[in-house]
Amino acid sequence: MIAYKLFKLRKDGTIGPLFIDRTLRVPFNKWMMAEDHPTKGFAHRPGWHLGKTPEAPHLTTKGRVWCECEIDTAYGFYTFTRPSNQGGAWIIAKRIKVLRIMRELML
Repeated sequence: MIAYKLFKLRKDGTIGPLFIDRTLRVPFNKWMMAEDHPTKGFAHRPGWHLGKTPEAPHLTTKGRVWCECEIDTAYGFYTFTRPSNQGGAWIIAKRIKVLRIMRELML
C-alpha cells in the first residue's frame, strides 16, 4: 500500500521525523519498524503517521519534504480520522519503507 509522509529535510540531505524521535535518520528503500517514544505534549499514537495523499494543511512544508512510502500491510495499520484541515484520515502503520522524495512537491 502506498502512502505519503512529511519528513524534515536536513542540510546533509538526510530525512527524519518532524516531532517524535527527531534525531532518527530515516533511510531510503529499507523496511523500518515503528518504535514507541511517548513524548510529553503529544497524544500517544505509536506508529508511523502517514496520509493517503501528500496533504497536511496544518503543517508547514518549509524545510520539509513529502516522501512516497510503502506500508507493509502484513504488519498492520489502521486509519485514524482527523479533521480535513489536518489532512483528513491518517494512516498509522507498524512498518514502512520510504521509496522516494516527491520532488514535484518541494518548495
